[in-house]
Amino acid sequence: MGERPPGLAARLREIELFAELSDEQLGWLAGVGTHQKLADGDVLFHENEPAGHFYVLLGGELLFTKVFGGQEHVLTKHIAESTPEPLLVQYDGKRRAAHQFTGELPLLTDSGYIATAISAGGTELMAYDKATFLDMLTRCPEVSRVLLPVLAWRIRTVELEAGRNRMLEGLGTLAAGLAHELNNPTAAMVRAAGELRGTVGELTDAAMRWGRVATASERRLITRVCESLHSGAGPGRSMDVLEAAEIADEVMEWLFAHDIDRYQDIGTALVDRGLGIETLDEIAAGVRPEALEPAIGCLGLIVQARTMVEDVAEAGRRIEALVDTTKAYTNLDRAPVRDVDLWEGLEATLAMLAPRLSGVRVRRHYGDVPLVTAYPSELNQVWTNLIDNAVDAMEGLGELRISTKVEGHHALVEIMDSGPGIPQGVLSLLFQPFFTTKDTGRGTGLGLHLSRYIVSHRHGGTIDVTSVPGDTRFLVRLPLTRRQLSAR
Repeated sequence: MGERPPGLAARLREIELFAELSDEQLGWLAGVGTHQKLADGDVLFHENEPAGHFYVLLGGELLFTKVFGGQEHVLTKHIAESTPEPLLVQYDGKRRAAHQFTGELPLLTDSGYIATAISAGGTELMAYDKATFLDMLTRCPEVSRVLLPVLAWRIRTVELEAGRNRMLEGLGTLAAGLAHELNNPTAAMVRAAGELRGTVGELTDAAMRWGRVATASERRLITRVCESLHSGAGPGRSMDVLEAAEIADEVMEWLFAHDIDRYQDIGTALVDRGLGIETLDEIAAGVRPEALEPAIGCLGLIVQARTMVEDVAEAGRRIEALVDTTKAYTNLDRAPVRDVDLWEGLEATLAMLAPRLSGVRVRRHYGDVPLVTAYPSELNQVWTNLIDNAVDAMEGLGELRISTKVEGHHALVEIMDSGPGIPQGVLSLLFQPFFTTKDTGRGTGLGLHLSRYIVSHRHGGTIDVTSVPGDTRFLVRLPLTRRQLSAR
């Protein structure tokens, strides 16, 4: 490393980045840079490592990887100038010059490297420290003519990729939340349906046995009791636990004393419907002794079956509500631009993030805010970013406050968390691309940058932040006046 090979200046001229430079400029570049050779698998730099050098690829390949969701993914590959043009164009479809250098973006933004760079099959390159790189842009202005278009292309490409990744993260969060929320009603539905299958068979036998022994007046009595229980009215619905337990004991003893089969299951079902000793005594008084057990047995199975059907219906209603909430969050079946109630999107986002909010106390203060013309699905992405960040900051425990109000000609949405706060020295950096305070692999450094893009560029609003320990607030202002929204 560091020993310069012969003919280095001539080799630099073959690179598009330096093709228009004079011999003097090329000689300077050859003299101030550090020549490096990497073996296959050697790491040039790591993701989020503070950027220290600008690198020019002389030979071989560099593979760039980034960690998303705990998994390492290949972003792209740089292939040296000597590689045939068709292969260069084929890989990622990027222009030749974009293969020739790396590191300029984090150097210019005083940030860490966006990804990890790994030698693939051996790599030869020149390294220039930050001071030399900035000097290069001054001494060799021709370099900027190649570098700046590539830089702009890279920023746009990374933003698009980050947007896709944030969308995938959002879909992952949405899927995890839905799976969690759907698990209980789905399990209840499956359990009730399975139990109902057996109960229907038992009920068929019990009904036939009851039908063979019952008189017309006895049938009317049991039918009336069934209808009163089916209405859901009864003392068992409003009693406290101790009272209900006492009545359950009395009913079980009554059923046992009258030789009722399956007295425990039947007793539980009847008590849950509010039936007590008085009703059982009424049945015993109106039914012949030989018909009592078939009557109570049939009645108990009818109540059990109805309870199971209602459990299935309730689970279905919960699933339907989750589907409606999901559609509200994703704005399915709606126009991409429309007049929206901000609280609807905020509530849909909170519902989608409910599993993450289990340890968080959520306080809402929704003021009387007019409809806002917006891309609702994009605003929901902003709310998701801000609320998700707040939960991370509080480590899943604390208070989240969400408020809306009118402020002049704008609607103001304020999202506050009780976390430890953001150091004042980094507040101004929060919305810069690739800046993150999260651990490696947990944040792309583009969530807030994309949120600002959505709010300011797409909706003509602003997004600001204030922070002290225990009180971090993101303030999103959206214009109330109808306007033509940006289409890009």
